Amino acid sequence: MVIKSIQKVIKVGDSLAVTIPAKDARIANLKPGASVSISLKEVEAVVEPDTKSTIDAEYQLFKKQYGATLKNLANR
Repeated sequence: MVIKSIQKVIKVGDSLAVTIPAKDARIANLKPGASVSISLKEVEAVVEPDTKSTIDAEYQLFKKQYGATLKNLANR
């Protein structure tokens, strides 16, 4: 079975480690102590979305679609 995933390298004591997500471990039926084969290839940094901008954009869309209805309900 091949599972492709991008994971961050973490520090564990004096060593470095890469975790296997629980979902992937279940799919592969991995248990603690199991042996696995891995291949390493550094990837470009994953850019996290700007949460504030995303939330603001979603709010503006929501307000445009439901603003009048919510205002009408509040004035009852």
